[in-house]
Amino acid sequence: MQKIQRNPWQKYGPWIIAILVVLLFVWAFSGIPLSTVKPQAMQVTKSIIHGLFHPDWSYIYSGDGEDLVSALIETLAIAFLGTFISAILTLPFAFLAARTKKGLFTPRSTIGKLILTIIRVFPEIVLAIMFIKAVGPGAYAGVLAVSIHSIGMLGKLFSEAIENIDRGPNEAIVAAGGSALDGLTLATIPAVMPEFMNYTLYRFEIAVRSAAILGIVGAGGIGAPLIFALQTRQWPKVGIILLGIIVMVTVIDFLSGQLRKRLV
Repeated sequence: MQKIQRNPWQKYGPWIIAILVVLLFVWAFSGIPLSTVKPQAMQVTKSIIHGLFHPDWSYIYSGDGEDLVSALIETLAIAFLGTFISAILTLPFAFLAARTKKGLFTPRSTIGKLILTIIRVFPEIVLAIMFIKAVGPGAYAGVLAVSIHSIGMLGKLFSEAIENIDRGPNEAIVAAGGSALDGLTLATIPAVMPEFMNYTLYRFEIAVRSAAILGIVGAGGIGAPLIFALQTRQWPKVGIILLGIIVMVTVIDFLSGQLRKRLV
């Protein structure tokens, strides 16, 4: 049996690449100004790690509305209400942006896609800061930020779902004497509704993560007690909050995934 001959690059190439990557990391980290590291940095790091692995279990529920359970429920409420509002407000933008004929950009669809793109430009945290200035801090600003930002994302997904459906049933209804509204309600909407619900559930998963962060700027949810605990260096409290966020996101992802499997 003849032995396969490998050229030098095939034999030594992976090792050369690995060495270059290691040297690159060494060179990159050598530029860190270690003189700016505070003397108590190691002590603070140990306190953080100890707090994260020894969470404050008493903060889970106290009954005064200022505990972990209440903050997580408020976060879920912000995400759910924001996603629900955006799913409704997205519908006209989605039909506006959808191309009824494949490969053909009309002024209507071009304007719709441009509007959705402009909405997606603004991150949720920026929208939250803007709404806090308008309506004040709290969950209301968080709901507005999530709902407005989600319009841009859901509108893009909804419009693509509309573009990809089979337009045969719609055209058959119109050819049989039905109106355009009949084709929309009897053919188009039933065809795209499973995709709409699937995308809405997926967006809800993302909204839960976003709502957990918006509280950092004062838009309600679990982010507010998290940033307060970080500022006051209450590491056990930080640990239980992060653990609560992990559990909440994991459960929501699992339930949403099961629902989406039934829809698709």
